[in-house]
Amino acid sequence: MSSKKSIDRLSWLTPLILLLSSWELIARLNIFPEYLFPSFTKTLLSGYILARDGILLINLLASFTRVIVGFLIGTFMGISLGILMGYKESVYKALHPIFSLLMPIPALGWLPLLILWIGVNEALPVLLVFICSFFPVLYNTVSGIRSIDRGYLDMARSLGVSSRKAFFDIVIPLALPSVFTGLRLEAGMAWRTIVAAEMIAIPVGIGALMITSQYLIRVDVIMVCLGVLALMTLSSEKLLIWLENKIVKWR
Repeated sequence: MSSKKSIDRLSWLTPLILLLSSWELIARLNIFPEYLFPSFTKTLLSGYILARDGILLINLLASFTRVIVGFLIGTFMGISLGILMGYKESVYKALHPIFSLLMPIPALGWLPLLILWIGVNEALPVLLVFICSFFPVLYNTVSGIRSIDRGYLDMARSLGVSSRKAFFDIVIPLALPSVFTGLRLEAGMAWRTIVAAEMIAIPVGIGALMITSQYLIRVDVIMVCLGVLALMTLSSEKLLIWLENKIVKWR
C-alpha cells in the first residue's frame, strides 16, 4: 500500500520528464537554429551561470519584493473592504456598482495613466500588483460572506450569541474558503502583472531581464526566466493551499 502511495505521489513527474526529454531531443535534432531553440541542458547551464554570477538573484529579489508588497497591501485592503461590503448591506449597495465597473479593467490597462501620474519608479509595479491583487480577493471575500446562510446567524442570536462573537465564530470561518480561492487567483496574477510591468518600464527584475535577453537574442536566458516564474507561481499556490489546510481545518 505504501509503495502504491509513493508511486501516486511521484506520478506528476512522468509528464514533466517527457516534456523535458522532448525539448532536449527536438533541440538536438537541429530542426530550429540553436540560438532560437536551445536545448534543456544548455538552458540549465545558462541558469547556473546566471545564479552563480548573482544576476538571477538580483532580478528575482527585485520582482519578489514588489510582488510581496503589492500582494500584502492588496490582500489587506481586499479582505477588509470585502468583509465590510459582505456584512453591511448598505455598504455593498453603495460600493458594488463602482467596483463592478472597475473590476473588468486589466491591471496593465492602468499602466499608461499611472506612468503619467506617478512616473516610472518602484511605486509603479507595486501599485499594478496591488490593483491586480485587490479585486480578486475583494470579490471572493464579498461572495463568501454573502453566500453564508443567514439562518446560522439567526440561530446564534436566538441562543444569545453576541453579533461580534457570531461574526468571528461563524461568518469569518465560513467565508475563509472563498477568501483563499481569491488569494490563489491573486498570487498567479501578481507574478504575471509584475513581469509585464517590468518589461515595459522597469530596469531591474525578471521581466526586465527577459526583455533585455530578447534584444540580445538570448533565448536560453528567457527560458530560464520563464522556468523561474513557473516555479514562483507554483510555490505561491502551494503555500496558500498549505495555509488554507492549516487554517480552515474544519473542511
